[in-house]
Amino acid sequence: MNISRKRFLRTLGFGTILGSLPQSGLLHSEAMQQARAAARGMKIKEIEIFHYDIPLIEPFTIAIGTMYAANNVLVRIRTDSGIVGLGEACPFTPITGDTQDTSIAAAKDLRTIAVGKDPLAVESLIKQFGALAHTNPSTVAAFDMALYDILGKVASLPLYRLFGGDRSSFETDITVSLDTTEKMIRSAKEFASRGYKTIKIKVGTDPDVDVERLQSMREAVGPNLNFRIDANQGWTVAQAIYALKRMEPVRIQFVEQPVHRSDLAGMKRVRDESPIPVMADESLFLPADAIQLIRADACDYFNIKLTKAAGIFNSIKIAHIADAANIRCMLGCMIDSRLALTAAAHVVAAHGNITFADLDGNIEHTVDPVIGGMIVKEGIITLPEGPGLGVDVDPAFLKRMKKV
Repeated sequence: MNISRKRFLRTLGFGTILGSLPQSGLLHSEAMQQARAAARGMKIKEIEIFHYDIPLIEPFTIAIGTMYAANNVLVRIRTDSGIVGLGEACPFTPITGDTQDTSIAAAKDLRTIAVGKDPLAVESLIKQFGALAHTNPSTVAAFDMALYDILGKVASLPLYRLFGGDRSSFETDITVSLDTTEKMIRSAKEFASRGYKTIKIKVGTDPDVDVERLQSMREAVGPNLNFRIDANQGWTVAQAIYALKRMEPVRIQFVEQPVHRSDLAGMKRVRDESPIPVMADESLFLPADAIQLIRADACDYFNIKLTKAAGIFNSIKIAHIADAANIRCMLGCMIDSRLALTAAAHVVAAHGNITFADLDGNIEHTVDPVIGGMIVKEGIITLPEGPGLGVDVDPAFLKRMKKV
């Protein structure tokens, strides 16, 4: 007997709810058996790759570079049962080294590997993607998101529920990028007026300028707005120690990546001498990096990003490593659309040691092509309750994008 896709999804979702009832006849019904068989036999039928270009209102500047547009990549994986998963690659060249062109080339290779495979065997597929997780982590992240989207849809659960999470909302900060002091103050005031309680401020230029800028911003916005800062590797060890000691009266929650990503000994020295806690960002890509940071005693916190970690699978691994070492985490982003931001938000919602969120990558986008997904109001993210990621992309917008 054939079973429709709609009935297949409904049956699996109902089966999940009844998982604690071992004597239930519904668990052994013909429809349930067919749904399970269909899940076991599911294959990836087709993978579409799109240029996913979103203009920015103005350039986004950090200490090591400037991005002028969100030149991302969209991946759409379709199974032979008709279930579709979506994922987004957000290459950020100053940090990850990849570009839209290299991401698309990698996506074509991953498509060759994945077509015909079981979309629910996420770990197996991630392992088959191999070294591309090191050279093109954002592309692997896009495939990873799409696979988890399919997994959630098969289970008829939002991902954070599938991962065992119980909080559908949490706070995010919002970022003030590098600019003149006057413009950075205006941005901070605007974000405060929109209800945000925490702002992240880009630093990493001349230490004296950074200190004076933060002092001016604190005076302008008052004592109640939380400050976090991100140096993006912009300082030397000596500069970082000097700047952070002078910044103590400004009251900073933590500083991200004060020195070069490879200088773990230097980062430990900064941590030892700084009155402000240190968070690893560019030093942390994959799970092995988390272990090195712990061994080096180099930081107080981790900043996990799906783009750096090659997706949800490795991001959860890093969160578990951090939890075992009693390190709290933040889930960050690049200049992603709400598609990838929603994927990251599901990870936050399911892991108690991810206590900070920096999921504001779309604030400079001129358009929002995402349907559904997380919503943000007064700095509070609320997740969708639809199955999987709970997102789609506007067909009219996607029609304008170049398909590979």
